Amino acid sequence: MAWVYLFIAGLLEIGWAIGLKYTEGFSKLWPSVGTIFCMIVSFIFLGQALKTIPIGTGYAVWTGIGTIGTAILGIALFNEPRDAPRVLCIVLIIAGISGLKILSSH
Repeated sequence: MAWVYLFIAGLLEIGWAIGLKYTEGFSKLWPSVGTIFCMIVSFIFLGQALKTIPIGTGYAVWTGIGTIGTAILGIALFNEPRDAPRVLCIVLIIAGISGLKILSSH
């Protein structure tokens, strides 16, 4: 169940990272509320996951999920570059997360 919690925490990290763009410096109420909600719930799920997953692995996977999702949504929503080096870097992050998950004893 810890890995499910970690995955949910990662998805919520994507939500708050993208939400930051829409808050316009926390000057818009509802995007700010949604962003703060995602932050809090993401940390709650991360905390639950880290009860059994090693901190180094859990934190790296959590930030990796957030990084990958935010980079992909940045491309899709904000027309950020989608060149080969950027895509390669995303693939390398996926490989690192996969490796940590495979090598984890939990």
